[in-house]
Amino acid sequence: MAILGFLMIATFLYLVMTKKVSVLIAFALVPIVFGLIGGFRLEMGEMMLEGVQKVTPTGIMIGFSILYFGLMIDRGLFDPMIAKLIKLTKGDPLKIVMATAVITLIVALDGDGSATFMITITALLPIYKKLGMNPLILASTVALGAGVMNIIPWGGPLARAMVSLDASSSQLFNPIIIPMLSGMIWVVFVSYVLGKKERKRLGIVQWSGRGAAEETAASLEAPSAVLPKMFWFNFILTAVLVTVLIMDIMPVPVLFILAFALALIVNFPDVKKQNEQIAAHAKSMVMVCFTIFAAGIFTGVLSGTKMLDSMAVSFVSLIPDWMGPHLPALIAVISMPLSLVFSPDAFYYGVLPIVSKSAASFGIDPLEIGRAALLGNATTGFPLSPMNPSIFVLLGLCKVELGDLQKSIFLWAFGTTIVMTAVALITGAISL
Repeated sequence: MAILGFLMIATFLYLVMTKKVSVLIAFALVPIVFGLIGGFRLEMGEMMLEGVQKVTPTGIMIGFSILYFGLMIDRGLFDPMIAKLIKLTKGDPLKIVMATAVITLIVALDGDGSATFMITITALLPIYKKLGMNPLILASTVALGAGVMNIIPWGGPLARAMVSLDASSSQLFNPIIIPMLSGMIWVVFVSYVLGKKERKRLGIVQWSGRGAAEETAASLEAPSAVLPKMFWFNFILTAVLVTVLIMDIMPVPVLFILAFALALIVNFPDVKKQNEQIAAHAKSMVMVCFTIFAAGIFTGVLSGTKMLDSMAVSFVSLIPDWMGPHLPALIAVISMPLSLVFSPDAFYYGVLPIVSKSAASFGIDPLEIGRAALLGNATTGFPLSPMNPSIFVLLGLCKVELGDLQKSIFLWAFGTTIVMTAVALITGAISL
């Protein structure tokens, strides 16, 4: 079953990254084929339904967030900010990409990957479009920033590690604060590299004191300084939405349904206009939501057939005895790639307890294994993992393919883990 599980994930990644089939088709059909090979038949129906039910709240949230922020972009909510940021960065793609990294690192303090993607992408995507910048650069930069910030104590991975190892937040997080800061610096450095490439491709748009654009290698019409219609209502509604989102006082799917309904009726009192507004973003909404539901089929079969459990046990059994004393460093290095294979729950509740017990037999503090895992698994690696539904928020808003994002930032994300691992070894957070 372990071999079958690894082959199933490898087949999925191959089909997606080579663009042989769409992500939706791969999610839906690959698990069925491998489930049948494993001897499962009609019982897979219940497994798939259970998986779909688990991702349904995420699908609803993402669907209505696309409709909501689509409406806000159409109504020009972000136009004043676009004009200000373009002037501050003087139309320089390099400065804009670096600003994207810094903004993401700040916004990601809320600990919610989906919220980080929604807030940063919807605010910055119009700027990238105005300048003709590649949305894949935006997606890559935001993904890298959100990944390293997912280490924070109120993020999902650390909470799972605390439960799995019966540890406190301070025991796991405090020793890796400095490594995490080094990861943040690395992300800003990567944004510089990516931004420099965009600057070379597009050039710089110079702005005069009157706000007019002077053409160099690119040209840009300055956004109007006049506030768009319904600006203050939309601004206050969005501010309240983000605040309640961060405070976590209402289920996020319900929150977006209510916010979109209110925004729609106030901005478009006419029913015909309401329907036109929904139709304008329906295609994006449907494709993203369908992909998420199909992802539920994939994870449902992977879990229901016990492939994940078998993969966790077999993974630990592959670690040779001579590597035992070096387990913290080993786990740190491979933690990020393992995000592509294991869901956060499967890794932190399945793999981590087994590895930590094995480490204890070599005289290694299990907490070191927990810290090592946090340097990559479901942190720097979570924006690349098809096991993580929130990644489809990023993909849907930027309109980029999962395979393209994986190829774009895999090495950069892995680099984040390597940098943090090196600093963790130097500071003694983990041992070699």
